[in-house]
Amino acid sequence: MSDQPIKSLGLSPELHAYLVEHGTPPDEILAELARVTRERIGGLSIMQIPPEEGALLTFLARLIGARRAIELGTFTGYSALCIARGLPPDGLLICCDVSREWTDIGRPFWRRAGVEDRIDLRLAPALETLASLPADRSFDLAFIDAVKTEYWSYLERLHGLLRPGGLVVVDNVLWSGAVVDAAQQGADTQAIRAFNERVARDERFDRVMLGVGDGLTLLRVR
Repeated sequence: MSDQPIKSLGLSPELHAYLVEHGTPPDEILAELARVTRERIGGLSIMQIPPEEGALLTFLARLIGARRAIELGTFTGYSALCIARGLPPDGLLICCDVSREWTDIGRPFWRRAGVEDRIDLRLAPALETLASLPADRSFDLAFIDAVKTEYWSYLERLHGLLRPGGLVVVDNVLWSGAVVDAAQQGADTQAIRAFNERVARDERFDRVMLGVGDGLTLLRVR
């Protein structure tokens, strides 16, 4: 088993296509962004979230009435577009990433989707951006999909930023199944295992782990 995650863990291509088609499939803008990402980045495009996860992010943002959100790890902007679509017209999504090359791919698609004015992209290490934000608990939603070895540090910072009842969505928590494979001892795998164990005992959150994409944990701030 590789230490590199695959998406839509455990689903055949046919079953995955069925799942996407019978949920909220990606529209033309999202589909084109996914295609451009594959063409320009190649194998690294696997870092992009699958379409059903994007639909879930939009759904969750709308479900909790999110107005202020923060994303750690933007890549080429697919997840940012999905979250921003779930916010009201005056909503705000702060995106944290370190790559102008990759995030520049997403910008034209944010503009085409009419959500560019909701997105504040900050090119700096996510922990630096989080440290610069006032701990006023004004955020409603957070999405973690950045440096795996920093997941716990992200969550510690985010707890002081999210309101009670706010939601943290954590990506890659199953890591292609490597979390239950003792032969896998890479730094990312060990970090995700440790994160999952700590979250399972953390009484600050209500929590559920889902087999969506490469595994998602939803954490509701108590």
